[in-house]
Amino acid sequence: MGLKIYLDGKLVDEENAKISVFDHGLLYGDGVFEGIRAYNGRVFRLEEHLDRLYSGAHAIMLKIPLSKKEIGEAVIKTVRANNLADGYMRLVVTRGKGDLGLDPKKCPRPTVFVIAHKITLYPKEMYDKGMEIITVPTVKNLVSALDTQIKSLNYLNNILAKIEANLAGASEAIMLSKDGYVVECTGDNIFIIKNGVLMTPPTYLGALPGITRGVILELAAKLKITSREELFTRYNLYNADECFLTGTGAEIISVVKIDGRIIGDGVPGKLSKKLMKEFWALTKKEGTPIYKK
Repeated sequence: MGLKIYLDGKLVDEENAKISVFDHGLLYGDGVFEGIRAYNGRVFRLEEHLDRLYSGAHAIMLKIPLSKKEIGEAVIKTVRANNLADGYMRLVVTRGKGDLGLDPKKCPRPTVFVIAHKITLYPKEMYDKGMEIITVPTVKNLVSALDTQIKSLNYLNNILAKIEANLAGASEAIMLSKDGYVVECTGDNIFIIKNGVLMTPPTYLGALPGITRGVILELAAKLKITSREELFTRYNLYNADECFLTGTGAEIISVVKIDGRIIGDGVPGKLSKKLMKEFWALTKKEGTPIYKK
């Protein structure tokens, strides 16, 4: 049985989920999206994802033709139609069908679709033992050019960095700012721990305000782990006691080697594992129910 896709108000079979070749999301990357997780029959942090979607759409003057409640119901409906209790949802809003020109005024109605499926970014062994990553030459887009707090459909900056990681045989790449500060990875936020202090790059530098990133900062406060957003360089990465990545797709994964330098003891660290444990406990009990009891 094929996937059911939500497309502009209807659930359609995957092979019939079609949009126009004149859609500005396809032609220009003009739109916003969210990656969302479901755990144990619940959609995790749905409200936060919808808030970010609508904030990004507002920033690019894209009016979503559905209320937050309606689009949230569309996500739930799509997950339910695909009989999922655990999975990954991609919620996309494009500028819609226009013509070959740039002008968004030529796009009278946005396109909205939801895909509910499975995703695996890294093999299980990496989650158990930690991963090796590298920094790459491609720097993060300047915030003054395109604010990366907008989770837009134009991910070419990140894709170019991912290509560089692939060519080097690495699973993930760290992207720096034009001044050499650590910003984030191609699809994940990054954290380091030094002397018991948890640090992550600030969003004003160009880091996406990730939903999982926010959960980790909440859990750190609950566990009384000192945390802060702070500028740091590769020097701080190499000399960190622990390092891990977060993202809706990646969830949480430890980093044990960066650019050939071993991080800490070369295994997932104590505080990282403590935060991971708390995160997984949270996913077991929190979220918007998919199936009515």
